[in-house]
Amino acid sequence: MDTAAHHIAQSVTGVSTPRWMNEEHILLADMVRKFLSAELVPNANEWAKQGVVPKKFWRQAGELGLLGTSIPEEYGGSGGDHGYDLVVLHEQGRAGDVGWGISVHSIVIHYVLNCGTDEQKQRWLPKLSSGELIGAIAMSEPGTGSDLQGIRTTATLDGDEYIINGSKTFVTNGQNANLVVVATKTDPALGAKGISLVVVETDGAEGFRRGQTLEKIGMKAQDTSELFFDNLRLPAANLLGGTAGQGFYQLMQELGFERLAISVTALGCSELALSETIRYAGERKAFGKSLMEFQNTRFKLAECKTKLEAMRAFLNDAIENLLAGHLEPATASMVKLFSTETQGEIVDDCLQLHGGYGYMFDYPIARLYVDARVQRIYGGTSEIQKEIIARSLSAG
Repeated sequence: MDTAAHHIAQSVTGVSTPRWMNEEHILLADMVRKFLSAELVPNANEWAKQGVVPKKFWRQAGELGLLGTSIPEEYGGSGGDHGYDLVVLHEQGRAGDVGWGISVHSIVIHYVLNCGTDEQKQRWLPKLSSGELIGAIAMSEPGTGSDLQGIRTTATLDGDEYIINGSKTFVTNGQNANLVVVATKTDPALGAKGISLVVVETDGAEGFRRGQTLEKIGMKAQDTSELFFDNLRLPAANLLGGTAGQGFYQLMQELGFERLAISVTALGCSELALSETIRYAGERKAFGKSLMEFQNTRFKLAECKTKLEAMRAFLNDAIENLLAGHLEPATASMVKLFSTETQGEIVDDCLQLHGGYGYMFDYPIARLYVDARVQRIYGGTSEIQKEIIARSLSAG
């Protein structure tokens, strides 16, 4: 790594460069940080009030190549690996944002890239890279959460078309998305083997309807929505991969990346929480001295810093395994569990050190606090992660 890249890495992360990051990762991180500082951070409060990140911002990100960092060049992307996606997500967390649904968009890209037919890749990947298409994943249903075998949305083959009926909820990018990967039952009698993913192009689709943006305690800029399908017809060619019954396996393929994506966001948000609190503690006076001069403050921040670096080390090791192609599912679950639970602890402690001001949305720590809570729920709850980890344990 050259000196310039190393200097950038130090300024971007404030710590030693992880082994998995190469010079291109570092330069990408610097570009993303500058882009988010200029285009996202100044607008974050307004977008939170609107309940959506404008499509214009998506297109700006597409023009910079931030949406297709791991799409092969032949499909209009930058040709990078999963590490490029994680660099973008880390910088998003460090900017204090979880409203921009790029993580789900990235997962959609990898569904198409890893599971799609050649025709599907050529058809959708360039537009996903440019921001012309915004991706969403519709899995959860009003009566079904983590148990995907219990979904009721059906895709019934009728000649050369599928007829889709059902509803989905908690859909990230639900208002913006115009390409939605929908988990359906193509054969309800087969359980998990009867699940298939169909890709719905929503523009002009009859039988497709969006519900209103769901009101959440955090992630206010995220257009999380319900989606409805009422005798929606789509070409059989929109069956992801072209073979029915592969949906459960296709969903499982990207779970490792999804859980590391959530974890790297937890890391970035925790870094911001700690840096904001250190700054506040140095400026805020109480009883004639700064908060940082009190032993309790210093000790609490020392604990937070230690937890943060433990999170970073565990996560970076898992990312190395992901990029090498041998990340174990249980390890991904452990990283997700530890990172999100630790994020909650760090942000809570940092808010406490802000006192009453920490409860005010004028301070970033308040938004970090409410945004952090869902991290332990989506992508598989902490309880689901524990179950996965427990199943991996040997009796001996």
